[in-house]
Amino acid sequence: MMTNVFILAWNDLAIAFKNKTFLLILFIPLFVFVTLNLVDQTGVDAPTIHIGMIRQDALDPAITESIAAADTLVEITWIADVDEGTRLLKERTLDGVLSSNGETPDSLALTVLKKDSINTLAILQTFSALQKAAEGRGPDWITDVNSLHEGGIQRETLPTWILMLVLLIGFIILPAQVAEEKEKKLLLGLLQTPITEVQWLLAKLLLGMVLILTAVLFLHLLGKFGSIRFFDYFAILLAGSFCFSAFGVFLGFLCRNQASARTLGVVFYLPNLLPSAMADVSQQLNAVAPLLPSYQLFRPLQGILLENARLAELSFDWMYLIVLGTLLLGFSYLLMKRRWLM
Repeated sequence: MMTNVFILAWNDLAIAFKNKTFLLILFIPLFVFVTLNLVDQTGVDAPTIHIGMIRQDALDPAITESIAAADTLVEITWIADVDEGTRLLKERTLDGVLSSNGETPDSLALTVLKKDSINTLAILQTFSALQKAAEGRGPDWITDVNSLHEGGIQRETLPTWILMLVLLIGFIILPAQVAEEKEKKLLLGLLQTPITEVQWLLAKLLLGMVLILTAVLFLHLLGKFGSIRFFDYFAILLAGSFCFSAFGVFLGFLCRNQASARTLGVVFYLPNLLPSAMADVSQQLNAVAPLLPSYQLFRPLQGILLENARLAELSFDWMYLIVLGTLLLGFSYLLMKRRWLM
């Protein structure tokens, strides 16, 4: 009896090696280790904070001199007005904009993208330290913090939930379905009929886009996220669903069976989800996230939902998504013509 149990167990282990399940088991701890090391640690040198200051503001000379003296901690960019500072904030060129606080004399108002971000905390800690070094105990220099991000906690988290849905369908569901049709020889059977490779690819692409848009619509029906710029929002969702549906079809063609497709999907899913979603809480992850294709969807979603941005301001992002999706669809077509792993 025990002999049969051990034989079956070794057989299952062999299948796990063949299907690359062990790769997934090793990848997830490795990915967690790398991510935790990218998250900002205590005891490391603080990065330079980029602050915008308005030229025409009549600020206390003691404050401006203290800020200018701390050039290793704070880098000042002089701007013409609040509108220029807002634009640079949205472009992530500045971490914050300081202006005189009209309600409290000799104090500053800080404008940031998001109040509860790591950048805002770093700015407040740095200016608190500068104040103590210059004046000792006294009234805080920064007496007001304004955020460009609009809405409550539900709206703040909406871009992350949408990104999770898009990547789940693109990296987990679609690759497994494509690999299943290859594994069961259904795809070869379909290609013996008048159905062409292009028609099959377009059908799978349409499936992925419909699943993504349906999931996002259902999310909106269940939540209370407030009004949005519908045209800009829908356009960037279309571009994102097109790109990651094409990505999913391509990953499916790289695998021989469903198990391998799920493993490969998770290997792509986690690195594309976590750095983008956690970029606001770590300056190191904020530097890594723009290198990932998922960030080109996540950043426009944040801009439209939280900063009231327009599609015209996000031309690079939606063009990037469309070009990448087109390239991946082309690669899938080439693999299909070669009958790759069929």
